[in-house]
Amino acid sequence: MKNIVLIGMPACGKSSVGVILAKTAAMSFIDTDLLIQEREGEKLQFLIDSRGMDEFLRIEESVLAELKADGAVISTGGSAVYSEKAMKNLSQNGVIVYLKLPLGEIERRLNNILTRGIAMKPGESLEDLYNYRVPFYERYADITIDADGLTVEEVIAEILKRV
Repeated sequence: MKNIVLIGMPACGKSSVGVILAKTAAMSFIDTDLLIQEREGEKLQFLIDSRGMDEFLRIEESVLAELKADGAVISTGGSAVYSEKAMKNLSQNGVIVYLKLPLGEIERRLNNILTRGIAMKPGESLEDLYNYRVPFYERYADITIDADGLTVEEVIAEILKRV
Protein backbone atom coordinates (compact mmCIF):
# COMPACT_ATOMS: atom_id res chain seq x y z
CA MET A 1 0.00 0.00 0.00
CA LYS A 2 1.30 3.45 -0.90
CA ASN A 3 2.21 6.00 1.74
CA ILE A 4 0.46 9.33 2.12
CA VAL A 5 3.14 12.00 2.57
CA LEU A 6 2.02 15.33 4.02
CA ILE A 7 3.96 18.47 3.14
CA GLY A 8 3.33 22.13 3.92
CA MET A 9 4.23 25.07 6.09
CA PRO A 10 4.71 24.76 9.85
CA ALA A 11 1.33 24.86 11.63
CA CYS A 12 -0.64 23.81 8.52
CA GLY A 13 -1.80 20.66 10.32
CA LYS A 14 0.53 17.94 9.01
CA SER A 15 0.98 16.24 12.39
CA SER A 16 -2.58 16.78 13.65
CA VAL A 17 -4.15 15.62 10.40
CA GLY A 18 -1.57 12.85 9.99
CA VAL A 19 -2.27 11.08 13.28
CA ILE A 20 -6.04 11.03 12.79
CA LEU A 21 -5.73 10.20 9.07
CA ALA A 22 -3.56 7.22 9.97
CA LYS A 23 -6.16 5.99 12.47
CA THR A 24 -9.02 6.58 10.03
CA ALA A 25 -7.28 4.79 7.15
CA ALA A 26 -5.80 1.99 9.34
CA MET A 27 -2.26 3.04 8.43
CA SER A 28 0.82 3.61 10.55
CA PHE A 29 1.98 7.15 11.32
CA ILE A 30 5.49 8.56 10.99
CA ASP A 31 6.47 12.09 12.01
CA THR A 32 9.83 12.80 10.42
CA ASP A 33 10.61 15.63 12.85
CA LEU A 34 10.38 13.06 15.65
CA LEU A 35 12.64 10.69 13.70
CA ILE A 36 15.25 13.46 13.47
CA GLN A 37 15.00 14.21 17.19
CA GLU A 38 15.22 10.53 18.05
CA ARG A 39 18.26 9.95 15.84
CA GLU A 40 20.13 13.06 17.02
CA GLY A 41 18.98 12.99 20.66
CA GLU A 42 18.13 16.69 20.58
CA LYS A 43 15.13 18.95 19.94
CA LEU A 44 14.89 20.43 16.46
CA GLN A 45 15.40 23.99 17.65
CA PHE A 46 18.55 22.99 19.55
CA LEU A 47 19.91 21.29 16.42
CA ILE A 48 19.29 24.41 14.33
CA ASP A 49 20.75 26.73 17.00
CA SER A 50 23.80 24.62 17.84
CA ARG A 51 24.73 23.12 14.47
CA GLY A 52 23.32 25.68 12.07
CA MET A 53 20.62 25.47 9.46
CA ASP A 54 22.79 23.88 6.76
CA GLU A 55 23.73 20.99 9.07
CA PHE A 56 20.12 20.61 10.20
CA LEU A 57 19.00 20.38 6.55
CA ARG A 58 21.71 17.80 5.87
CA ILE A 59 20.45 15.70 8.80
CA GLU A 60 16.86 16.06 7.63
CA GLU A 61 17.80 15.03 4.10
CA SER A 62 19.63 11.98 5.41
CA VAL A 63 16.69 10.85 7.53
CA LEU A 64 14.15 11.36 4.73
CA ALA A 65 16.29 9.88 1.98
CA GLU A 66 16.81 6.70 4.03
CA LEU A 67 13.20 6.37 5.20
CA LYS A 68 11.52 3.16 4.11
CA ALA A 69 7.84 2.73 4.84
CA ASP A 70 4.80 1.02 3.38
CA GLY A 71 1.22 1.91 4.15
CA ALA A 72 2.10 4.86 6.36
CA VAL A 73 0.97 8.43 6.74
CA ILE A 74 4.20 10.44 6.83
CA SER A 75 4.21 13.95 8.27
CA THR A 76 7.28 15.84 7.12
CA GLY A 77 8.94 18.96 8.43
CA GLY A 78 8.20 22.11 6.47
CA SER A 79 11.72 22.17 5.04
CA ALA A 80 11.61 18.59 3.67
CA VAL A 81 10.95 20.01 0.20
CA TYR A 82 14.41 21.63 0.14
CA SER A 83 15.91 18.22 -0.66
CA GLU A 84 15.22 16.75 -4.08
CA LYS A 85 16.85 13.50 -2.92
CA ALA A 86 14.49 13.25 0.07
CA MET A 87 11.39 14.10 -1.94
CA LYS A 88 12.33 11.58 -4.64
CA ASN A 89 12.54 8.86 -1.99
CA LEU A 90 9.22 9.88 -0.41
CA SER A 91 7.43 10.00 -3.75
CA GLN A 92 8.65 6.58 -4.93
CA ASN A 93 6.15 4.79 -2.71
CA GLY A 94 3.91 7.66 -1.76
CA VAL A 95 1.35 10.22 -2.79
CA ILE A 96 2.55 13.71 -1.85
CA VAL A 97 -0.25 15.81 -0.34
CA TYR A 98 0.29 19.54 0.15
CA LEU A 99 -1.81 21.02 2.96
CA LYS A 100 -2.20 24.57 1.75
CA LEU A 101 -3.07 27.48 4.01
CA PRO A 102 -2.79 31.22 3.44
CA LEU A 103 -0.02 33.11 5.23
CA GLY A 104 -2.47 34.86 7.57
CA GLU A 105 -3.74 31.55 8.93
CA ILE A 106 -0.19 30.22 9.36
CA GLU A 107 0.67 33.38 11.31
CA ARG A 108 -2.44 32.99 13.46
CA ARG A 109 -1.64 29.37 14.32
CA LEU A 110 2.12 29.73 14.78
CA ASN A 111 2.64 31.05 18.30
CA ASN A 112 5.95 29.30 19.04
CA ILE A 113 8.05 30.28 16.03
CA LEU A 114 11.25 30.75 18.06
CA THR A 115 11.12 27.35 19.78
CA ARG A 116 9.34 25.13 17.26
CA GLY A 117 12.38 24.12 15.25
CA ILE A 118 11.66 25.91 11.99
CA ALA A 119 14.52 26.06 9.48
CA MET A 120 14.70 29.83 8.97
CA LYS A 121 17.65 32.04 8.12
CA PRO A 122 18.56 34.75 10.65
CA GLY A 123 16.43 37.81 9.99
CA GLU A 124 14.05 35.91 7.71
CA SER A 125 10.38 36.70 8.29
CA LEU A 126 7.59 34.15 8.19
CA GLU A 127 6.31 35.88 5.05
CA ASP A 128 9.74 35.49 3.41
CA LEU A 129 9.79 31.82 4.36
CA TYR A 130 6.24 31.29 3.07
CA ASN A 131 6.99 32.97 -0.26
CA TYR A 132 10.16 30.92 -0.65
CA ARG A 133 8.62 27.55 0.21
CA VAL A 134 5.26 27.64 -1.57
CA PRO A 135 6.78 27.00 -5.04
CA PHE A 136 8.55 23.92 -3.61
CA TYR A 137 5.29 22.59 -2.13
CA GLU A 138 3.49 23.18 -5.42
CA ARG A 139 6.30 21.51 -7.39
CA TYR A 140 6.29 18.28 -5.38
CA ALA A 141 2.55 17.95 -4.64
CA ASP A 142 0.57 15.21 -6.34
CA ILE A 143 -2.52 16.55 -4.58
CA THR A 144 -3.12 19.99 -3.07
CA ILE A 145 -5.70 20.35 -0.33
CA ASP A 146 -6.84 23.90 0.35
CA ALA A 147 -7.28 23.49 4.09
CA ASP A 148 -8.34 27.07 4.82
CA GLY A 149 -11.55 27.05 6.83
CA LEU A 150 -11.71 23.24 7.00
CA THR A 151 -11.76 21.17 10.17
CA VAL A 152 -9.25 18.35 10.64
CA GLU A 153 -12.01 15.87 9.78
CA GLU A 154 -12.90 17.74 6.59
CA VAL A 155 -9.24 17.81 5.51
CA ILE A 156 -9.00 14.07 6.13
CA ALA A 157 -12.19 13.38 4.17
CA GLU A 158 -10.82 15.43 1.26
CA ILE A 159 -7.49 13.57 1.34
CA LEU A 160 -9.19 10.17 1.39
CA LYS A 161 -11.50 11.16 -1.44
CA ARG A 162 -8.60 12.30 -3.63
CA VAL A 163 -5.96 9.67 -2.79
